[in-house]
Amino acid sequence: MNALKKHERRLNGQAEQLKMLLQKMDLKAEDEMYVLGDVVDRGKYPMEALQILMSLPNCTCLAGNHEVMALSSLKLMLNEITEDFLNRLSAEQLENLEDWMRLNGGGTTALEFTFLSQEKRKEVLEFMENFALYAKLEINGQSYVLVHGGLGNFEKEKPLDAYTLDELVWTRADYSVPYYQDKIVVTGHTPTQLIPGSDRRGYIYQKNNHIALDCGACFSEGRLAGICLETGECFYAR
Repeated sequence: MNALKKHERRLNGQAEQLKMLLQKMDLKAEDEMYVLGDVVDRGKYPMEALQILMSLPNCTCLAGNHEVMALSSLKLMLNEITEDFLNRLSAEQLENLEDWMRLNGGGTTALEFTFLSQEKRKEVLEFMENFALYAKLEINGQSYVLVHGGLGNFEKEKPLDAYTLDELVWTRADYSVPYYQDKIVVTGHTPTQLIPGSDRRGYIYQKNNHIALDCGACFSEGRLAGICLETGECFYAR
């Protein structure tokens, strides 16, 4: 298999599933892997998952809503967390930190981040800051658009760089209709367990020029998934 081989998504701190999936995918030196966001939060070892991806050649990560939430709070944690420091935070910063930690599973990310050296923390943040918002691929004559969320306020002729951050990472795709006739949109963000009309919930969804790769890895009945766009072969961590 040649370059632009595999596309994989929804880690949410699932370092062990990531290791299992990578073993099954058996990436070669010429292959390229795209990760569709949400590497951090909820799972036990988000920093380990990030560092695994950092070590891989030809790996491109797209930003998910969890990276967007985590980045601002993790940057604050480069400082020594003292009572004086917390008192100097704005109400918005405190609210964002609380929402991320309490409502969106940021606790495991924050805890594991504190165990990293200052140098490693900076390396991780630099890696996350370079996550792309989308990717466009051409494989075997088929065009693909890769994005974490779902192209909110979709317009066929709208350039991808005209979409807002919210439209790219937070908006969920409408899987009941094809966005393009000549392109397949590959997304994460929405677990296939939640897609109406999904034949195999918790497994990769492929209908209406959509490929949905979020198979609910952080759910007890879910799994981390990947697909080879050259062959259509699907891979599951479990």
